[in-house]
Amino acid sequence: MEAFNWKELAQLAKERSPYYRDLYKDTSNFTKLSDLPIVDQSEYWSANTPKNNRVFTDSSVAGIAFKSGGTTDNPKFSVYSRDEWNTFCSVFGEGMNRAGLKAIDRIANLFYVGELYASFIFIMKCVELAPVGALQFPISGSTKPEIILRTMQEFEINLLAGLPTTLMNVAEFYAEHKHDYPEIKVNKIMFGGESMYPDQRNRLAEIFPSVDIRSIGYASVDAGLIGYSDESCGPDEHRCFGSATILEIVDEDSLEPISEIDRPGKIVLTNLIRSYMPIIRYPVGDRAIWTEEQAPNSNRHDRKYKILGRSEEAARVGPVSVYFEDMRSVLMAMNLPFHVSAFQLLISHIDLKDLLTLRIATHERPQDYQAVEHQISERFGLERKMFADAIRDSKIHPLRIEWVEQSTLEINARTGKLRRVIDRRS
Repeated sequence: MEAFNWKELAQLAKERSPYYRDLYKDTSNFTKLSDLPIVDQSEYWSANTPKNNRVFTDSSVAGIAFKSGGTTDNPKFSVYSRDEWNTFCSVFGEGMNRAGLKAIDRIANLFYVGELYASFIFIMKCVELAPVGALQFPISGSTKPEIILRTMQEFEINLLAGLPTTLMNVAEFYAEHKHDYPEIKVNKIMFGGESMYPDQRNRLAEIFPSVDIRSIGYASVDAGLIGYSDESCGPDEHRCFGSATILEIVDEDSLEPISEIDRPGKIVLTNLIRSYMPIIRYPVGDRAIWTEEQAPNSNRHDRKYKILGRSEEAARVGPVSVYFEDMRSVLMAMNLPFHVSAFQLLISHIDLKDLLTLRIATHERPQDYQAVEHQISERFGLERKMFADAIRDSKIHPLRIEWVEQSTLEINARTGKLRRVIDRRS
């Protein structure tokens, strides 16, 4: 299907969607996209439930319905028409080719499936519709590591595709049982759904020497196409799907679009191939910066940007907000003498005060772990002074650190995504 002009899409939404009719009631003339208001996510999803479809532009459609894979307890319900779904997957498949998918590849699909979750069947269809396809093996991320590895060896699979959490679990299991799988040769890894951090990349390169690690692409059930990776992209960098979307980075305070490089803002997306359930100036939940002044002439609308992390992913501990990325920055800056494959933040409430527990996954707890714990606590207190002040004033408990196996980190059972922030206070 052909992409809409943004003005045509906005006019259609205003005429046919009760939600957008209300949102645009005071917007009579719009000459540029930024004249339109940015969607309020909570209002948008309150207007779009299985029994209240005020966002839709039609009363019925042939297509497919999903729930988002968010780690909150309120997943989003999203519908694509048949044409929209096919176009979504076809365009994303082109992005996978740009990320390095070749006809000679044998790809293990280790994403998750079931309960209206999209990622497994989405990647499966994208590979089918990619201009250059590959031989794929629909294994799923919920499969036991030994079965995944046995299948990889039996069919000479060279490319693993999945969530970083799943990929790390499989890789660590392989590292411990290499002698059982002597013929495995992985030379490509494509990840999606979460960021792949430098320490994870380094560990995967240790386990699979000379492996090429790329983002499989950036998309979500609610927003749709967001970005693709090509050989020019560094870690966390993607290019816009300029033929199918308009991606803006806007100032978090003024909400004005940002055009200059290296200035942080939040991503707002307009999806030009979705009209049944329009996505117009929708905040996708990530922060980013532009990393080039303009895209190359060959794809002049596909400007490159870098994701800086979730815009609302924080743990509220007593009076203090602790962002997941804050903790990661501290751990990476410390140059710890051991490998941290992943971590998560756990909030609990004990003896009338909140407690933040940092759960660190590593091969083994360091021998001088108490000294290391002290160093981490001290460093985090220096970086996040309000947290240290709250401890000093007895408003919260001191930071607690737990050393755990990678496999014991809690994940979303439906999606396989790492639960980065877990609130146990309720």
